[in-house]
Amino acid sequence: MVLWTLFPIMLAFISFVGTWTVYGIARSNNHVCSLSDWSGENFCSGNTTVNCCYVPTISTSGTYAPENSLFTATINAGSFLFVLFCVFHHAHVLEKHPALSMMSRVATLMGLVAGLGAFVAGNCNPHHLALLHYLGAAVSFVCICFYTVMLTALTRKCQLSGLEHMLYPYRVVSTIVQVIVTICYTIFFAQEQYLYSHVSAVFEWMLSVNLQLLEFSFAAEFYYFSSFMITNLLGKRDEQKPLMLTLS
Repeated sequence: MVLWTLFPIMLAFISFVGTWTVYGIARSNNHVCSLSDWSGENFCSGNTTVNCCYVPTISTSGTYAPENSLFTATINAGSFLFVLFCVFHHAHVLEKHPALSMMSRVATLMGLVAGLGAFVAGNCNPHHLALLHYLGAAVSFVCICFYTVMLTALTRKCQLSGLEHMLYPYRVVSTIVQVIVTICYTIFFAQEQYLYSHVSAVFEWMLSVNLQLLEFSFAAEFYYFSSFMITNLLGKRDEQKPLMLTLS
């Protein structure tokens, strides 16, 4: 159904608009520094916590009121839709290519764990529950890397839309960017200097936008998705059920 095409578009749209709106509100309240400001002159450090700003990461943008409520709502909505995205894509693979069901199950598991990690990070304020927040974020980032790798591999193996010859090269590039930037983000995030912290924030926003564009590309597959495919998740496919015919 054509309406299913809107699902990955809505997922990408909500995540993109929500996170950047949160950043805009936080920036207007001087809670985070500008992404374009590399000087760090107004950066909060040491005992300086008044009339200053923090590194503009996605998490920091949603730490303080009033933007923290919108941040939590955005992450919750995005996590929920992302989990549905993983499940629906798995159902589509089961319908078209049941031989790849095991690979799709592993990919779906990675996606579900990533969604759970994002949910934990979004609902645990980094100012009050820093350990849980960063643990959830770390799990989410790592699992998303594995998920994107497996989605790209499934794009090469599965013909779900007939456009794989165009989608596969793009997703290869997107996956490479996701993995490399995640590694760079992790390295710079551990540094204390403002310049390195700011670089890690830029990398984090790059990861977010790259993932949203990847999700957007799945509108091609969801154009051929139908509601009845969800029944593949509720039981064995007909050809997998044992033959149970009785003669009367």
